[in-house]
Amino acid sequence: MTPTLNPATTAVILIGYQNDYFSPEGALFDVVKDSALKVMQNTMAVVEGLEDSPVTLIATPILFTPDYSELVEPIGILKLIKDSQAFRADTAGGLPIAPIQAYGRRILEVPGKRGLNAFSNTRLLEVLRERRITDVVLMGVVTSLCIESTGREAFEQGYRVIVIADATAGKSEFEQEYYCAEIFPMYATVMDHRTLLTQLGRG
Repeated sequence: MTPTLNPATTAVILIGYQNDYFSPEGALFDVVKDSALKVMQNTMAVVEGLEDSPVTLIATPILFTPDYSELVEPIGILKLIKDSQAFRADTAGGLPIAPIQAYGRRILEVPGKRGLNAFSNTRLLEVLRERRITDVVLMGVVTSLCIESTGREAFEQGYRVIVIADATAGKSEFEQEYYCAEIFPMYATVMDHRTLLTQLGRG
């Protein structure tokens, strides 16, 4: 059942909207290139639709120092990030994509993310509590990694979780469809971006 959403107690969390993922020149563009444009368009439709609403918009960028001293013997995606020199704080690849930057302070940036879970090493939980958020909406990349990890943590912290199927991207179409059909429904509601806007009174 689709939950009824109160804009004042809803937070949209934007994960991974940085040039290294979404720019064709980005170090990790190949990871999500097949769906990057669609995800960005649908995401910006949500951001534009909610610009003058009470909904909290949060960006949780992942950034590292030039020597990646934060990563000790990384494996998997974190090793790929280090090996490809992605998400360095001193490079264009680590910057938010231009459409996100254009919204300035309307999108609250919560820094400190160094891994998969946007709650880890950040003030995200404190921000949600300060704003009395009850519903957490997830958009961004990568579906099986940061989206899943953050969504599960949000659920464990007592939030209702919503994943936007057409504003998240996996490493493949199979991964995206599998997670949206089989994994997320175990702890979250899955919907498309138009349904989200309708539920928030912006449809």
